[in-house]
Amino acid sequence: MISRLSVTIVRACLREGAGGSPTAVLDEVPLSDDERRRVPVLAGTSHAVFVSARASGVSLRFFTAEGELPACGHGTVAALAYLAARARGAGYRGTLHAAGRSFAGRAVREGTRFRAVFEPGPVALREPTRDECAHVLPPLGIAPDTLVQGARVASVGRARLLVPVATRTELATLAPDFEGLRAACDRFGLLGCYVYSVPERSGRIAARMFAPSIGVPEDIANANSTACLAADLAERGTTEIAVDMGDSLGCPATITASARPVLRLGGVAEVAGAVRELSV
Repeated sequence: MISRLSVTIVRACLREGAGGSPTAVLDEVPLSDDERRRVPVLAGTSHAVFVSARASGVSLRFFTAEGELPACGHGTVAALAYLAARARGAGYRGTLHAAGRSFAGRAVREGTRFRAVFEPGPVALREPTRDECAHVLPPLGIAPDTLVQGARVASVGRARLLVPVATRTELATLAPDFEGLRAACDRFGLLGCYVYSVPERSGRIAARMFAPSIGVPEDIANANSTACLAADLAERGTTEIAVDMGDSLGCPATITASARPVLRLGGVAEVAGAVRELSV
């Protein structure tokens, strides 16, 4: 049992200074994986990020209530803001390590907030099988025969299904059967489903991420899935996007992505405060 565990809450991927995904960030401490899973629960967040400085850069580990994730995009944005705030200068730039991969990241101070950018790594894309669509789409409330063309299974660490719908209104009205969705995603080894509206000419998109298999029925902001979408759209000529998430949860969030010259993700974050005396 560790008392007075210091946890910093960072609101990642703000939209115009509001909302964002509250994320627990803390320095590496000697905890078991079961204890690490309890941290986001006790902190009242969906995810926790454990930060460990070493000679070659900073190591990151990501946990939800269900266990460890190989990668977490908004968690990386939160960690970069945390590192920049701790540096007490204009920002932070360095090498990050997660799940055996090393990548560049930086955060620049903008008043009381930080604008973070990092390279999420290569994205693997494939067409979903008919069986995957037949089992995963109905719990989402989407009939396979009404699906907008362009669904993909995408992976940057773990696979998830990218599902396009015609309009923001159609996206907003989705009310998934989370128990059924979890069973379907578990059946095919999917992290979850990222449903998004057809891109506007400006590159603006709305999206919702449903991931009950990792203990997050709906994610306020999911940057890695946004990276997957950016990689997919880049193959079709769209190289800059801004994705709005979190509206259905009352926490507006925005994630930016650029696929030129390499894939980069961005978001604005604010270090909201510290929670101490967590006992795990």
